[in-house]
Amino acid sequence: MSDVQKIRNVAIVGHGGAGKTSLAEMMLFKAKATPRLGKVDDGTSILDFDPDEKERKSTIDSAIAHLDHKGASICLIDTPGLTDFQGEAVGALRPVETALVVVAANSGVGVNTRAMWDHAEKEGIGRAIVVSKMDADNVDAAAVLDEIRETFGSRCIPFNLHQGDGPGFSGVVNCLELADGADDEAASWNEALVEAVVEADEAAMEKYLEEGEIAPEELRGLLGKAIGAGTVVPVFFVSLTKDLGVGELLDAIASYFPSPLDGVKRRASATADGEADQDLVPDAGAPFVGQVFKIVTDDYVGKLAFFRVYSGTMRANTHFHLCRTDAQEKMSNILWVHGKETKQVEEVTAGQIAAMARVESIAIGDSVTADKNVFLPPIGFPLPMVALSVEPKARGDETKIGPALTKLADEDPSFTVDRNAQTHETVIAGLSDLHLKIKLGRLERRYKVEVCTKLPKIAYLETITGKGDAQYRHKKQTGGAGQFAEVWMRIAPVERGSGYSFNWKVVGGNISQSFRPSIEKGIKQVMEQGVISGCHVCDVSVEVYDGKEHPVDSKDIAFQIAGREAFKQAMLAAKPVLLEPIMDVEIMVPTSHMGDITSDLNTRRGRIMGMEANGNMQSIKAKVPLAEMQTYSTELRSLTGGEGTYTATESHFDVVPPNVAQEIKARYLKEKESD
Repeated sequence: MSDVQKIRNVAIVGHGGAGKTSLAEMMLFKAKATPRLGKVDDGTSILDFDPDEKERKSTIDSAIAHLDHKGASICLIDTPGLTDFQGEAVGALRPVETALVVVAANSGVGVNTRAMWDHAEKEGIGRAIVVSKMDADNVDAAAVLDEIRETFGSRCIPFNLHQGDGPGFSGVVNCLELADGADDEAASWNEALVEAVVEADEAAMEKYLEEGEIAPEELRGLLGKAIGAGTVVPVFFVSLTKDLGVGELLDAIASYFPSPLDGVKRRASATADGEADQDLVPDAGAPFVGQVFKIVTDDYVGKLAFFRVYSGTMRANTHFHLCRTDAQEKMSNILWVHGKETKQVEEVTAGQIAAMARVESIAIGDSVTADKNVFLPPIGFPLPMVALSVEPKARGDETKIGPALTKLADEDPSFTVDRNAQTHETVIAGLSDLHLKIKLGRLERRYKVEVCTKLPKIAYLETITGKGDAQYRHKKQTGGAGQFAEVWMRIAPVERGSGYSFNWKVVGGNISQSFRPSIEKGIKQVMEQGVISGCHVCDVSVEVYDGKEHPVDSKDIAFQIAGREAFKQAMLAAKPVLLEPIMDVEIMVPTSHMGDITSDLNTRRGRIMGMEANGNMQSIKAKVPLAEMQTYSTELRSLTGGEGTYTATESHFDVVPPNVAQEIKARYLKEKESD
């Protein structure tokens, strides 16, 4: 059984290329958790073990490894640095107490560095910063520290001060416990560090204010609490090529980083949508509560679900409660994960991270408990931004593609699969073109399904802006029984989003009530297929007020046809228009690219709603038609040199401009003629 006080759970995050995986590999090697130093470039990394990662020499999936150092049990989660795979990094923040934010000294604070900092802040977890590549050419460590403090605040304080920089970087000096003869700069940072640490404890603050100092051993005991509370963000300087500063960082993690007792207080609720009002106690003897934060489909063990234990103890070959389904499931094996290697363990306790195998009904974000519903908050994964329509290349793969895509979506909440009822397309969506490319590569490699792709059709809507009146008589005589129906109807627009309403105003028995469903069925057929563009009709009020029937020839099919054709005529008379989906878009770019972005938005029929500065970054909020955003991910990357990011959520539907609507209608007629 673990000692919770000795557990350290750390997610390594930051911008791509900062050296996160290499840092993790170095720490594992120095702690003798690996027999040799794994390297990304030569394919020996224990954390980048997926074939796609080895080929690209870049992290795509988060990976877990464990090490022991100075009596502490440390769980490291290495995460991708590219925004294309940000969902993996966001998921890794949920089960940890600390985000170790890596900043490359030769490139500074990257876009994804800011994004991951914000995600960590939302999770309420502690943060520490590692400045890597201190030995690189043209490094100005003081300028990098200034940028860090300007971006993330004055609570970012060197834990150890760099000695030299660039090729002259020769090591670090501890600012927490000053050595005899420490220079003025180290002493100044020591004072700032002490003041930030005591802020996390009222009694310590009071004592410090009264006495002007605080004992080193007391300070050491408070640092984990201070990091967990966010009153201090320690900054470390390292060089991996020279192996300088890494040992000191490892010592600090083991000695000072928050344990589950010092970190963010986890809260839960009794219902899935209830307010979190239950404190979870990181105690092995408390009732078991855990949460799944990652899923991998393994060729040998099937679905592998990674979970963090927030309270209690879970033992192998016992049952647990899956709160989402309100069902009992069996936990056959509990696995301790180290890179791609696993080993079975008998139990996991509060604070620990492990995996369970072969629970097919489990999903990312699921809360698991001993015997009753206890729901942890959902994980705030980024929403997919880029979509593709897919269909299998081979005819025999129609039945394979759905289950295969579902398995890929189970592993990644930022990757979705949807069957569009209006366009009849299978649409996949992800964070970027690269994100989708990797998923389709895995679809082919794992499940032997190749696909053709194209941009999805936009699900436009048709509606009316005026009133329309129509009368239609359907009469057919074929030698036997004939068909007869006559329908008189009025239609009118209703408030946007109100939907469809049907009103029966026939008096005098000119049409029997029994034909009412037939008329409405014909109307709904047209609403599904559209009148001017093949798109669904919405926000229309229909009133059938008169008509005629025949005692012999009137039947269901006749009134279906009459209702359908009358509705078409009424639609054309009621000034029909096309509606398109409008997106709420927020773009984050360096200030230097503002002009390019705003100019580009204007060409996309975008309306800028506001701007806000955030350091040297600028946030632009706009409303943009979805049709203009389908390739935006690639184009934004091109405009900003990869430094721009954006989010988009559906806002509302609005009328398509006449010139654009004409193009859509012409395209529809052409497709109709070719069918």
